[in-house]
Amino acid sequence: MGSIIKFGIVGTGAIAGQHAAAIKELPSAELVAVCSSSSERAKQARDKFMVPAYSELDEFLAHPDMDAVCICTASGSHMDAAVKAAKAGKHVLVEKPIEINLERADKMIQACKENGVKLGVIFQNRFNEGYLQLKAAVKNGELGKLLMGNAYIKWFRDEDYYSSSQWKGTLEGDGGGAFINQGIHTIDLLLDIMGEAEAVYGQVKTALYDIEGEDLGTAVVNFKNGAIGNITAGTSLYPGYPERLEIYGTGGSVILEAGKIVAWNIKGQESKAAESESRKGSGAADPMAIGHRLHLMQIEDMVMAIREDKVPLVNGEASKQSLAVIQGIYRSSKEGKTVKV
Repeated sequence: MGSIIKFGIVGTGAIAGQHAAAIKELPSAELVAVCSSSSERAKQARDKFMVPAYSELDEFLAHPDMDAVCICTASGSHMDAAVKAAKAGKHVLVEKPIEINLERADKMIQACKENGVKLGVIFQNRFNEGYLQLKAAVKNGELGKLLMGNAYIKWFRDEDYYSSSQWKGTLEGDGGGAFINQGIHTIDLLLDIMGEAEAVYGQVKTALYDIEGEDLGTAVVNFKNGAIGNITAGTSLYPGYPERLEIYGTGGSVILEAGKIVAWNIKGQESKAAESESRKGSGAADPMAIGHRLHLMQIEDMVMAIREDKVPLVNGEASKQSLAVIQGIYRSSKEGKTVKV
């Protein structure tokens, strides 16, 4: 395989722009083709991305010298594109969530394994500097024994966000609402720090919008290490606040907002909290406010994984943890009881 990894993008909505911008800036990557859902959208995509555009997936996958595929379609259609790409010998990098349920996720993982291609899942906040400082402190034992981990995603989306999309907020396309689409990023970080969840008790509801998925919910989590925590997620919480991750241990606590350290209270240490820094980079009220810097870092990680035959930082198995917890929350809310994850 050449030194430059050649990418194609499936799906040409808003998030595809982040992938394209990141690929364009990487000297080790090149965008060679895109695939849209219709011939009309393909024409628009060709003009926007300045590369050949297809409306048929099979034709797109036959594009010469394409090494890897970014999947930026509706969450519930990730599996079909990923399995076809894997069978065509293309490495796969898919937007979060990996899919809308664990069964479909497992089929993707299996297809990539059987065809000897890499599978990475976009959880770009794992590359955030503030988060990496927190993770290192936990790994080094600076917070002592973990006691509690909380994730708050109190965001707002206006009605147009759902009404202008054919799939957002639907069970078939999105798999749900605020937890599986918006909350999953911070839930992924919570589980990466705290370890696997054992059980959840959740309640979700659709309070504001005419959608199938939830726009509001909360859950209590029991972690396998004995710690507890809670998760709150919403897209109906005006005006939307920066996502927040709180980690407490016997040695102290660290709090992140929009990926920035706002509290660093570890016994015997100087604070590393940012001085009254604005909370930029949060998707609290605008999904496109996040920029593409962290996507660039994750795509670069994928390039290195392909070149050096390594496992991507967030592979298929790693991406399933947050999905399993969210499915547990949905099940718990439906059944009105604590459920095992």
